[in-house]
Amino acid sequence: MSFFQKLLGHPLLRKKVDDERLPSVQALPILSSDALSSVAYATEAALGVLILGGSGALGLSVPITLAIIALVAIVVLSYRQAIEAYPKGGGSYVVARDNLGRNVGLIAAAALLIDYTLTAGVSLMAGTQALSSLVPSMLDHEVSLALLLLALIGWANLRGLKETGRLFSLPTYAFVVMVALLILAGLKDLIFEHGFVPDMPPAVQAVQPLGWFLILRAFSSGCSAMTGIESIANGVKVFQEPAVVNARRTLLVMGVLLAAMFLAVSGLGYMYGIAPNDRVTVLAQIGSRAFGSGSVLLWALQLSTLLILVLAANTAFAGFPRLAAMLAEDHCLPRQLSWIGDRLVYQNGIGVLLLVTALIIVICKGDTTVAVNLYALGVFTAFTLSQLGLVRRWWRLRGNGWQGRLLMNALGAVTTFVVLVVIVVSKFQEGAWTVVIAIPALVWGLAQIRRRYRKAYAALALEPDFGPLQVEPRQPPLGNHCIVWIPGLWRASMEALRYGCSIADSVTAVFVLGDDDDPDAIRTAWDRLVGDHPGELELRLLESHFSSVIDPFCDYVVEQEELHPERTTTVVMALVITRDWLDQTLLNQRAVYLFKALSGDYSRVFCVVRYYLAG
Repeated sequence: MSFFQKLLGHPLLRKKVDDERLPSVQALPILSSDALSSVAYATEAALGVLILGGSGALGLSVPITLAIIALVAIVVLSYRQAIEAYPKGGGSYVVARDNLGRNVGLIAAAALLIDYTLTAGVSLMAGTQALSSLVPSMLDHEVSLALLLLALIGWANLRGLKETGRLFSLPTYAFVVMVALLILAGLKDLIFEHGFVPDMPPAVQAVQPLGWFLILRAFSSGCSAMTGIESIANGVKVFQEPAVVNARRTLLVMGVLLAAMFLAVSGLGYMYGIAPNDRVTVLAQIGSRAFGSGSVLLWALQLSTLLILVLAANTAFAGFPRLAAMLAEDHCLPRQLSWIGDRLVYQNGIGVLLLVTALIIVICKGDTTVAVNLYALGVFTAFTLSQLGLVRRWWRLRGNGWQGRLLMNALGAVTTFVVLVVIVVSKFQEGAWTVVIAIPALVWGLAQIRRRYRKAYAALALEPDFGPLQVEPRQPPLGNHCIVWIPGLWRASMEALRYGCSIADSVTAVFVLGDDDDPDAIRTAWDRLVGDHPGELELRLLESHFSSVIDPFCDYVVEQEELHPERTTTVVMALVITRDWLDQTLLNQRAVYLFKALSGDYSRVFCVVRYYLAG
């Protein structure tokens, strides 16, 4: 085994991809950890704004929480419809792309990509703050600890989906149980010790007038509780069959848990007169009052909070690579991001997320204040576009019960758009302007990649008059057999095939089938372009039992060399010569990996046919 196989585990068979699907009991913690963990900081985010209006303003946290819960209910019900409409994954990008156009879909995709990276960073930094609230000596090591936890969660995801589910289920449920115990202990204490009379918060002088603008700022900060809600709609494929039924049920369970836990934490914070503290989180203060300072249950609460916040980053690791793969399949990101690794996960997308999240943690220096103000903006942009897309879908299709569905999604679109405007206005000077700039910039980049792929594929497309190929008989025979790597029926590949016919007695074109390739369609196109020349020029379609399409080709080359030691075997492959670094990133990657794979064992004859890309 290689080092990476030892680290990540043996490759998994492609036919076992369905075995990697999860039951609802494991899918819930994987896809809901972000939303559920927001209970640990959403109330604190709202209180952090309300305290600017003085201690008397803190009581508004409860009505603000109720308003957010109503919004959660609307969004959850709306996304249940999205799951039914898009059983293969109905995230904002897919819904907006299919119903509002590809360019609008890119806006939703850009918002979600930014949201996923910020979610991972905020969750990990908030987790370290939960630990430092318990152990103050950790305050100076929050960045290092966050980076260590990031590496661990990245490793867990690279090992594969089912192992991630097993690893992450218990901590998520432990957090839910500890919050439930916190509620029971808090109610017992408030009823029997305090007569259910709210405590007065510490006296704090107002630094800003308590008006609608401040209340709206607090509301928009508290809306960080809604991040991660759409992850279940994005990840329908993760669920065991019946996937749609399980996903809709799991989304409803998540919504109920989120609403109950969020309301309980905000209510207990109000009853105990809790005010935000730079060194101790709001949840830790509530735990100290309900469980007792230094108690075992307080330690259990904070450790479970640490774990759930760390695991909340896993929602990003589940969603970001899948969204990046969708964009890559639509030619809006490099195709490498759509490749499935040996462990049946999008390992390149996971790697990109690891790097970007590490950068966010370092830039923010472990402080969530700025990042929390930013990532709700991307969430509500995606929410609004998704709901608008579904409104247009119901209006266009008009199936059974379409009026009720349309009204439900229209309500969701209006409410989430209003919240989006509130967030932009209230948080603009606190850093939201960076996301307002970043989303259009990212959309422009995605559109540029898509445009360049279109030009490249147009330049590589075969002309209608591309003539049939054949191997000319030679006397005496040359004793040379060519194996030509055919990644697709493109001009560069066919020119490599033409060259192989000119230097060999026989040629085998090898095409390794991917998940979406149709063997019959490939053979039909081959017969039209090349014709049937048995023994001289033939097409060999190979299936890959694992995710790699390079290994089957290499195995075939070695097998033919061993079967026919009397002849020279020449490996012919096309290499597109690109005009700049962007094209080099977008094209040729598998050809480069193939050359390296075949160059590592023993001497072999290669012919690289260089094809210059026009334009």
